[in-house]
Amino acid sequence: MNTKTTVLGQTYQFRDLKEVFAKANEDKSGDQLAGIAAADSRERVAAKQVLADLTLADIRNNPMVPAEEDEVSRVIEEGINEKIYNEIKNWSVAELREYILSHQAGDNELKRISRGLSSEMIAATAKLMSNLDLITAASKIKVVTHANTAIGQRGVLASRVQPNHPSDNVQGIKASLYEGLSYGIGDAVIGINPVIDTADSVKDILNMTKDVMTKFDIPTQNCVLAHVSTQMRAIRNGAPADLIFQSLAGSEKGNNAFGIDVALLDEADELMRKEGTSYGPNFWYFETGQGSELSAEAHHGMDQVTMEARCYGLARKYNPFIVNTVVGFIGPEYLYDSRQVIRAGLEDHYMGKMHGLPMGCDVCYTNHMKVDQNDMDNLGILLSSAGVNFVIGVAMADDVMLNYQSTSFHDIAAFREVMGLRPAPDFEKWLEKMGIMENGRLTAKAGDPTIFM
Repeated sequence: MNTKTTVLGQTYQFRDLKEVFAKANEDKSGDQLAGIAAADSRERVAAKQVLADLTLADIRNNPMVPAEEDEVSRVIEEGINEKIYNEIKNWSVAELREYILSHQAGDNELKRISRGLSSEMIAATAKLMSNLDLITAASKIKVVTHANTAIGQRGVLASRVQPNHPSDNVQGIKASLYEGLSYGIGDAVIGINPVIDTADSVKDILNMTKDVMTKFDIPTQNCVLAHVSTQMRAIRNGAPADLIFQSLAGSEKGNNAFGIDVALLDEADELMRKEGTSYGPNFWYFETGQGSELSAEAHHGMDQVTMEARCYGLARKYNPFIVNTVVGFIGPEYLYDSRQVIRAGLEDHYMGKMHGLPMGCDVCYTNHMKVDQNDMDNLGILLSSAGVNFVIGVAMADDVMLNYQSTSFHDIAAFREVMGLRPAPDFEKWLEKMGIMENGRLTAKAGDPTIFM
């Protein structure tokens, strides 16, 4: 395995795959914080040049976190289709990138080849792609999933309505939910981040959302994003949960910091198949985000893009209904400014889709980052053009519980209109029945939550 190259008369010798992968990344403040980023643009180009010439077998035969030491590595390794891998193992990363972007590789071809790829191989191609490459490749892949309803169809931009409340007041959550529904938001899921992580509180919120769904015959799914163990207790106590949620990390140590492991996820998966209230077959909702492993000191010296890809390798074991990166939530320590946030959002979407996942994005930032709402508008439009499965809607784009900025209900309506996209088919029919949408456009009744009162 050659890890040496010369650029403009200067020779670079990288000690191992971890260093090549990290220094081939586009500039990220998280990699700088970890002390693994390229020193300058020339070293970054050198690392990309070395990475481009590595074969897929080189990457698999030199694991950065051995399967004997990490259960996420084991899940990824066990998920590789050996027949497909053997067809392509001698390809270079550059050749894989060229194939992914070629006209001969469409939706079916990319879904097939992805089964023979490890998460690290997919991450490697992302490091060699421009933003436009990431959009082009991801736009080829459509992943349709079903719980109560189906999302992910071509031409559809679904949305999560996120009616969070700073004290979990059920009536306050309901008021925000009504406003989101009135803008046509919520076809992916009615998803609430709770303040109070108890089974009783989770059950109260799930009951309220299910009552609203039943009363107005809304074709969607509900979910409360408490810790998975809390949701499991609520479900065993009779709570009506259509989806079960958990945040994921790309290493066993990172997941332990979240209070989870594969055994617990397996137990939750079995519970949902027995006691979940949606039709399925997809019952999971996962969230991820670049930098979470570093924040838990669980990154094993690896860069945050590769660690993020490994989250998707774990997620695909469970055939989820939806997955999203919370792209700018962790803060400037990991993504410093708008350029880095936009790049990360496009990387994460591409890598998720190349894993065969129904990939969405929380287009978001925190107030101490060098980012503003115009940057979120830009990323929202870019992801819409890339075929993102869903984005997240928050009242006035300002989450009063989590204290960060996302996209608003009316932002998502605008993304759909500008890009010629529609809500999920069943949900659009419901919007038309309610008089909120007609011929793919919102009516004068849109944005008025009193229609539900």
